[in-house]
Amino acid sequence: MALPSAFLSEDQFTCSICLEMFNNPVSTPCGHSFCQSCLSSYWDGGGRRQGAKFYQCPLCKESFSKRPELHISRTLKEITEQFKQMANPDTQTAEGIGGGEHHSLHAQNPALCPPTRQGEMPESVFAEMVERFQGMTASGMPHQHFSQSHQAFQTQNNHDPPPPYSPLLRYDMPLCPIHKTGLEFFCRTDNLCVCSVCVGTAEHRGHSVVPAEREWQIKKSQLGIHEVELKELIYERERKVEEIRSSVREMKAAAEIETDKVVCALTKLISTMEYCQYKILEVIKTTVQAAESRAQSFLKELEEEIAALKKRSSTLSHLAVSDDYVLFFSTLPALSTSPQAKDWSNVSVPSVKISEGILRTVNQMMEHLQQEMQKLPEVCQQSSSDQPYPRPNPKVKRVQEYAEDITLDPSTAHPRLFISADGKQVQCSEHYQLVPDNPERFNRVVCVLAHQGFTSGRHYWEVDVGNKTDWDLGLASRSVIRKGKIPVSPAHGYWFLSLRDGTDYAFRTDPSTNLTVAVRPSRVGIYIDCDKGLVSFYNVEAKLLIYTFTGSFPDTIHPFFSPCTNKSGQNEAPLVICPVAVTE
Repeated sequence: MALPSAFLSEDQFTCSICLEMFNNPVSTPCGHSFCQSCLSSYWDGGGRRQGAKFYQCPLCKESFSKRPELHISRTLKEITEQFKQMANPDTQTAEGIGGGEHHSLHAQNPALCPPTRQGEMPESVFAEMVERFQGMTASGMPHQHFSQSHQAFQTQNNHDPPPPYSPLLRYDMPLCPIHKTGLEFFCRTDNLCVCSVCVGTAEHRGHSVVPAEREWQIKKSQLGIHEVELKELIYERERKVEEIRSSVREMKAAAEIETDKVVCALTKLISTMEYCQYKILEVIKTTVQAAESRAQSFLKELEEEIAALKKRSSTLSHLAVSDDYVLFFSTLPALSTSPQAKDWSNVSVPSVKISEGILRTVNQMMEHLQQEMQKLPEVCQQSSSDQPYPRPNPKVKRVQEYAEDITLDPSTAHPRLFISADGKQVQCSEHYQLVPDNPERFNRVVCVLAHQGFTSGRHYWEVDVGNKTDWDLGLASRSVIRKGKIPVSPAHGYWFLSLRDGTDYAFRTDPSTNLTVAVRPSRVGIYIDCDKGLVSFYNVEAKLLIYTFTGSFPDTIHPFFSPCTNKSGQNEAPLVICPVAVTE
């Protein structure tokens, strides 16, 4: 199906490396397109910084730490091939653009065939549309009929009534329900097929009116673009289906290995710990089921979207070959716009990696059990009581004893962040504040640091995250980059825990460490030991350790907070620094 190349130029399909039209076009993450072989040769040669593992875009010079994976853009390739065919009149035979009869007409009328300029629609294609309009009737409408029609349109464009017009109706042409005349014209203003008598009425005076069949052919040519886009969407989603299915298989295999490790660790405990073993296995099973259920939800949504796209594609295909242009125009508005499609590029099913947390918990339980067993002789001497024997959580109490009075530093806050007067709350707004652009202020990422900085010792604070769907909490070095795009990882001076979409927890390493959190925290405790390079995150209410990272802090570190964007009110609640209550 031909593309409307009158609106395109050859520059849009030219590779900036070889200066030729695209051959297997691929795109960089920054959005520029090149031939696949040209870009690969550029990166294999001098397209990366000397002495460093960086790859640059040949146009904008944006650098990438990893070599981007190159995938051929099916949409751009297909459009480029069609443009090549349309821009080269030698490839179009007389039969392909209108038949032998039309070819002879061009030979008799050389004025209709001016030389084609490179990068524009060949005149033969436009002439073919004119010839098709001249031959609208099955009985062979004379050439004078087209001249009369053309004069009627010129008169209409000057906002004057058209001259009397009585065309010979095609035997299958629909009739105007009012004037019983063929619906030969299309009113673009009202999006309606009309007859020659309707064109001259006051109802359509001043409107943009064109021959219906000519408009039909133009609109049908545009369906090719929509069909290519739909095929691309279907291809991407089918690939995502296979990716998720593969992730589910890997997840189940990893879960079996993790289960074996946990069983081996728990069997070393005495018989009184068998109930604990049962509980932990239940957690694994529940986690796998939840992840598998989520994957099945993704698959169902993808399959439904693929079915809808295929149905839309099938409708477009039938519409493109339909001869009923009244049905065509009545159906086209609902199909001409691109469908609202979900972005699936960041959707994935994380692997189940929980053995480290379980083994660490088992070791802690064994230590605690030994301590409790040493107390048994003393406990046996006490009288029985209806109240259960208290079991304090020494881990939580120990870190709470290092509580600090943390306050936010407004001079570091992104312009969209509002800091409370007492420096204990931070909230993201839709609007920017008029604040000085000082060197210590973050200007791209909505985050803020605390006044307090630490170089040694142990410290602890708690933050109320409530029911927020997105947040970041942790530490940042005083010397971190604060302007423009920020790389976040311990190597770049950031140590923080993240929540995204209400369920996805991760510690920001490179790549991120995805975490499985069984109990969602509404208050998060952060504990640091500067001398050991340790930072831990706790679910305060459940008294559970979420994650611990051990490394080193080469510079002064500050508490780091990001309430993330408010997502049109869905994540507008603030982060609140809370007073720490030591558990007795």
